[in-house]
Amino acid sequence: MNNFFALGLMSIAAFASSVAQAQTAAPATPTATLKTDGKLRAALGLGASFSSGNSRTSNVSLTAHGVRATEQDKATVYGSALYARAAGVTSAEQLRAGGRYDYNLGTDTFAFGTADLERDKLANLSLRGVFGVGAGLHVIKTPATTFDVYGGLAYNADKYVAATVIDGQSRSSYGYAALLLGEESQHRLSDTTSAWQRLTVYPNLRNRGEFRASFASGLSVAMSSMMNLNVGLGYAFNSDPGVGRKKGDTLLTTGVSVKFD
Repeated sequence: MNNFFALGLMSIAAFASSVAQAQTAAPATPTATLKTDGKLRAALGLGASFSSGNSRTSNVSLTAHGVRATEQDKATVYGSALYARAAGVTSAEQLRAGGRYDYNLGTDTFAFGTADLERDKLANLSLRGVFGVGAGLHVIKTPATTFDVYGGLAYNADKYVAATVIDGQSRSSYGYAALLLGEESQHRLSDTTSAWQRLTVYPNLRNRGEFRASFASGLSVAMSSMMNLNVGLGYAFNSDPGVGRKKGDTLLTTGVSVKFD
């Protein structure tokens, strides 16, 4: 079964090398091992592809994820970097970092605080900061499957590389309060295979009807006790990205990650 999944991921990797890189969907982050013993664990990932001849493309992605958990709380940090070129032209240049803190209020409820920073020059984004707080519910919490839903308030602050029309005005920066609505789950499919997914939506409270949303998912197959083969799919949507910018971006990534347990 492990070989079957590995061959499937390698086939997807060959396909992904020919896919144009998205400009706002971040690379999927590998997940560190989660154990409630208070120890910090981390996972580092690397993905790359190069082609020449009729088409000249290259892309490199670096990802990192760290988690420290106890029975009472959990602290998570993560980051990613993506760079891609096609036919001698830069097609993706993105940096992202963030963190989240969860505190269990009871057996099935928790409170959280989160912060995310993002830079994406090709999407005209010099810097985006998103800061949020809220509460959630552990709908499912078993060794094989976890599923959480959560909600709260967030503040989104954007600074643009070049002034652009947002909400009917030319702006070099734009900030607004938003709702924070989301769900996420993790699934252990076998002893060597796991999957996860996360959906987050930010309805704009300053300009109702506008919103941002992001979806990320990943599949991981263990090749050894430390190394995993990963496939990730990300999608980002912005209902008002600015004049000349597409509202949605999709990114398929593949690579290898190393866990430090």
